[in-house]
Amino acid sequence: MTTTQRPVESMSRGVRDAIVDQLRACKTPEEILDFETWFNSETNSGPLYEVICDFLRTRSISRGLAAKWLGILLTDRDNKLKI
Repeated sequence: MTTTQRPVESMSRGVRDAIVDQLRACKTPEEILDFETWFNSETNSGPLYEVICDFLRTRSISRGLAAKWLGILLTDRDNKLKI
């Protein structure tokens, strides 16, 4: 069975590059989480984790970089659920 994935709202190449650059500029997990909070509240592109997954599907970023970012987001989400 083949499933289609809902594409993240189309973004221009410049916007995609700006998001990746901003994420790469984040040096600590706290900075990435702060960016996620801002991104999710200020944009209509979907949650940041979906955007990162879309970047991974389109090979805009490396697997290692995506794993790092998604790992931070998922660890934070798990910690919030445990509380």
